Amino acid sequence: MELNENARVDTSQVDDRRGSGGGGGMGIPIPIGGGRGGIVGIIIAVLVALVGGGFGLNAATNGGGSDQGDNASLEQKCSAQDALEQLDCRNTLYVNSIQAYWRTAMPEVFGEQYKPSKTVFFSQNVSTGCGAADSGVGPFYCPADDLVYIDLTFYRLLADQLGAEGEFAQPYVLAHEYGHHVQDLLGTEAQMRRQQQRDPQNANALSVKLELQADCYAGAWAKNATGTADDQGQKIFKSITDQDIQQAVDTAEKIGDDAIQQRSGRPVNPDEFTHGTSEQRQQWFTKGFTTGDPKVCDTFGGGQ
Repeated sequence: MELNENARVDTSQVDDRRGSGGGGGMGIPIPIGGGRGGIVGIIIAVLVALVGGGFGLNAATNGGGSDQGDNASLEQKCSAQDALEQLDCRNTLYVNSIQAYWRTAMPEVFGEQYKPSKTVFFSQNVSTGCGAADSGVGPFYCPADDLVYIDLTFYRLLADQLGAEGEFAQPYVLAHEYGHHVQDLLGTEAQMRRQQQRDPQNANALSVKLELQADCYAGAWAKNATGTADDQGQKIFKSITDQDIQQAVDTAEKIGDDAIQQRSGRPVNPDEFTHGTSEQRQQWFTKGFTTGDPKVCDTFGGGQ
């Protein structure tokens, strides 16, 4: 993967709340056993969150306010010559690419206008429209305030503890969360929630379908990412290689429900799946990438 050093990093698409101290507490309990005094506690918290919904839409949903960040430092950093060497600037540029894709693809494919969403960078804890959350829930999208949230230190755990070491794991994570934003805009998420209420016995199965569709949408973006440009027409990516796509596929394998249950020392229990197996996540990302067409991402269709 090679980013274009001439592309402008649009920091207006990010809300940098790192160091603001917003939030406190958890919107949903995450059992970690033995507290969070060391790295083991953090790892278990993330593993459980990834199984239970942190990596996706199912974050806290008990309501709450949100803080505002200060982008001055980020804007200065991302306008420097070495901007693309900085983790937060690269991730901002990934967000730029993902949203540039959906601004074109959503009206072309679904006949609906895309409404941009900011990504919130936070440290340790944050207040959201879905309630208070902390780093243990992993990246998530909140449909109540239409924002994506991520503590960028998550990538270190993703690489060191889950084995997803490739750089392209990062835009895959973000593209998955923006897939949830697209679902929110299209009404897919609300419809799924209503189905869960009508059929609570299949609530987890419906959640899996939502998550796999977000994986498929991420694949569709990846196929078209080299065609995305900044607001001045500069291409954002110079190239994306087969190795990059394999990194995304490998990440999908590492964060499958079955893989995470095994890694956390729990028996594999399909009744607890919320995001899909490793094989399913790889399959749907690959389907989106192979076709480059979000229309094929109908995980809710008959026979899927």
